[in-house]
Amino acid sequence: MSSQGPYGRQGYQANPQGYGGGAGGGAYGGGTQGGSSYTAPTYGQGYGASSYSTPAPQAGTYGVGGGDDMSGYGQSAGDYQNDKSSTDKSKGGKKSIALQALNQNVLIWAGFFSASLLIYSLLSGGDFSFLMTYGAMARMFGFGILNVKTFKSQRATGVSIKSLQLYALVFFFRLTSIFRHEGYLPYDKSGDWLYHFIELMSLIFTSAALYGCMVPFKGTYQHDLDRFGEFNVPPGFGAAYLAGPILVVAIFIHPNLNADFLSDVAWTYAMYLESTALIPQLYMFQKQASGVVELLTAHFVAALGFGRLMEFLFWIYSYHELASSTGSRLPGYLALFSQFVQLVLMVDFFWYYYKAVRSATPLVLPTHGGLGIV
Repeated sequence: MSSQGPYGRQGYQANPQGYGGGAGGGAYGGGTQGGSSYTAPTYGQGYGASSYSTPAPQAGTYGVGGGDDMSGYGQSAGDYQNDKSSTDKSKGGKKSIALQALNQNVLIWAGFFSASLLIYSLLSGGDFSFLMTYGAMARMFGFGILNVKTFKSQRATGVSIKSLQLYALVFFFRLTSIFRHEGYLPYDKSGDWLYHFIELMSLIFTSAALYGCMVPFKGTYQHDLDRFGEFNVPPGFGAAYLAGPILVVAIFIHPNLNADFLSDVAWTYAMYLESTALIPQLYMFQKQASGVVELLTAHFVAALGFGRLMEFLFWIYSYHELASSTGSRLPGYLALFSQFVQLVLMVDFFWYYYKAVRSATPLVLPTHGGLGIV
């Protein structure tokens, strides 16, 4: 105990009369010695000259104190509130970014579907053959997205040059057929000029994307992942394993709607080759260690798959028209089979793509050691 204060040792020595002792001081019991009587002291008033006061609390105890010392429970509670506030702001920021990405995804496809409805109302006449034009529009839309992704980011990551090479062949051979003859054009007004224009723009977009991946952004191209078919061929020529055999098949099995050998073979070659053109791209997705696909690249592949689905629906009801000069319907059956195989290969991709767009998160695909199904 401290020696200071009225009850301490030094306090008593300073005022020994304060306790009623000594002549002339107050006495208990109401004595008159010295002419004084006892008066009860009030609280906080000392016995004698000194008084008792409550000791001040120490600074920094239980969050109470003056100055800058705010240690103790008060400070801990404040830190907790600040941390909670920061966490809430961080979660809110992530939700905001995810919402913006989701809105962007919705706007991209909403723009495409709006343009499709406008063209359908103006040029289709309600004819079923518009599905061919619709499928071509989806392909053009996909390659447009790919160009935006490539040139805006200035990167060629995640893009298969082999698939672009195959699609360039597809559009080139199709154009050589439809510009000279009308046997494979849609029956509605879109077959007058729009279908030609869409296929031409698709070829331009494909060539632009191919140029971007091979020239200005070559340093970002992932050659170590785009290795489909590179067996006993020079590097970068793996697509020949698809392009060569399919050409042979098209020469021997093709319809005869144009009554022109070169034109019929060119169109059939484009049809068959398109069914396999995405295989190098899907193979590249599987070779990525993380399995993460950039969302714009995913939009590109999904648009191509959607276009293929539209054409598949059309040829389900029209395949019988793809007869050979001898009347065989084998070309029609083969066209349906090739398109069906492509869609089966993309089933898993469509599922993971839907999940990524719905949650506005990167597209993550399961990785495999071989080709398999994505």
